[in-house]
Amino acid sequence: MTSTTPSARRRVTVVGGGLAGLTAAITAAEAGARVTLYESHRTLGGRARTADGPYRTNEGPHALYRRGPHWAWLKERGLLGPMARVPVRQAARFRFHHGGALRLLPPLGVLRLARLAPAEAPVDVDFLTWATDRAGPAEARAAAHYSAVALYHHDPGALSARFVQERLYRAAAVPPEAQYPRGGWGEVVERMAAHAWNLGVRVEVGARLETLPDAPGGPVIVATSLDAARRLLNDPALTWESGRTALIDLAVRTRRGDAFAVSDLDAPGWLERFTAQDAGLAPAGRELLQGQFPVAPGEPRAVGIARAERLLDLGYPGWRDRVEWRRDALSQGRTGAVDRPGTTWRDRPSIVRGDGLFLAGDAVAAPGLLAEVSFASGRTAATLAVEALAAPRSATGLDLNHA
Repeated sequence: MTSTTPSARRRVTVVGGGLAGLTAAITAAEAGARVTLYESHRTLGGRARTADGPYRTNEGPHALYRRGPHWAWLKERGLLGPMARVPVRQAARFRFHHGGALRLLPPLGVLRLARLAPAEAPVDVDFLTWATDRAGPAEARAAAHYSAVALYHHDPGALSARFVQERLYRAAAVPPEAQYPRGGWGEVVERMAAHAWNLGVRVEVGARLETLPDAPGGPVIVATSLDAARRLLNDPALTWESGRTALIDLAVRTRRGDAFAVSDLDAPGWLERFTAQDAGLAPAGRELLQGQFPVAPGEPRAVGIARAERLLDLGYPGWRDRVEWRRDALSQGRTGAVDRPGTTWRDRPSIVRGDGLFLAGDAVAAPGLLAEVSFASGRTAATLAVEALAAPRSATGLDLNHA
């Protein structure tokens, strides 16, 4: 082979067509590489798929945080699309479940904790201990439960103080960071897929791989869940803790006075009326509610769903008589990495796996929260894969933390 340009040499193979895989494929193709992407499902998007039909749900409550690096990346490429903010009149319908009742405001100590810069929180101490020293035990526990909106974990207070505070700080930002792709995340996925296609990425959907592609002819980026990656790479070390949460989706007939969102401060949990900011997610006269209620290991989904229904009774009176459609589910190990005291994102499974193999997803060694980890790892994995095309030695022995 006489040429040294990536496009003239081997192909980058991406396994997984979620946000991480699409980001990796686009990044590699923009750098001039030939790219093939395999997705086991018949449609792209992973957990960012938006359901077809009258109720456009995602897998659990979804939002896009505007200060994240992926916001600028998507916007720069014209992939962000129209975004919805929470209307001011709806923000006034935000409620907090505390002390068994719905309240207009959280405890003052929660607000004070939410204003502390993440850098003030230590890595090697659990959040509950650190926050208790600053606001008292009741406020610390309420703040931990509020942060579960970006954690999906049944015991946020037991996690690293730095890890939880980063999420509390951003989830409670004023004005809110969270915005919503109009039409659901599937609209962003479609724009990303079209962009990848225009860049020449070859996409194979419905291609469930039990092993890595034979002789792919270049670096391989595995952009799947850690469970799937562990099987594909035959690497039992590919593990990291994630959340376990009951999911509830409801379509109800519209009623004046329904809450916009209810944050459970007595236990981790969240309900949100997504049609408040994007009426097009449901037919006229219908509201789409989505919620997530973390459950402990060994607890059945029914425990979380029962908590959801108690909160629905408070925030959405008469909801049972108004239900048009309902779906319950349990999400396990599919909500991103969580870090215990003494660990950070740098301690998670490395993107660099050696022998031209790279890892991407929301549970690997990349910074950010929620989808930001998928974007960051996808970009990094693709950059390193393209480097490996031009200089095969760079496919092994790289230290991500210094790359």
